[in-house]
Amino acid sequence: MFSKAEAQKIKKEFWTAFAEAYPRKWLLYDTKIKDVSFKFYVDNKKAQVMLDIEPKEDEKRIIYFEKIESLKAILHDEFLPDAVLERNFYLENGKAISRIWVELNGISLYNMASWAAIFRFFNINMDAFERFFYEYEDYIRDLDINT
Repeated sequence: MFSKAEAQKIKKEFWTAFAEAYPRKWLLYDTKIKDVSFKFYVDNKKAQVMLDIEPKEDEKRIIYFEKIESLKAILHDEFLPDAVLERNFYLENGKAISRIWVELNGISLYNMASWAAIFRFFNINMDAFERFFYEYEDYIRDLDINT
């Protein structure tokens, strides 16, 4: 087990190495849709690439989610075959958000031998997620267009 300081050092080294291996600007929080963002996540068991939909107004959250859900066949067939869509995903603090994600299991942030696999997973899946978003962003963003 690592001390808190050691764990933070490893996390920093991981993200620095990822940025060096794949030096590009990811979309992440720059979706131009308030409270809709792409995220990378990794811990000692899994890595995830996700799209979190978390406006304060539940109605907006559901509309954005349903728009993406209406594109589910395209998302699965052309971009991310293993994507999971969850309308009501509950964070540790109890807040309900909507989340779409892909996951790689059996890896660890704390095992440098798995970093290359995590980096490839992040790059391939975030790139696919971004291509999907850019292709359909006008439809997703426009709250006046119903599903």
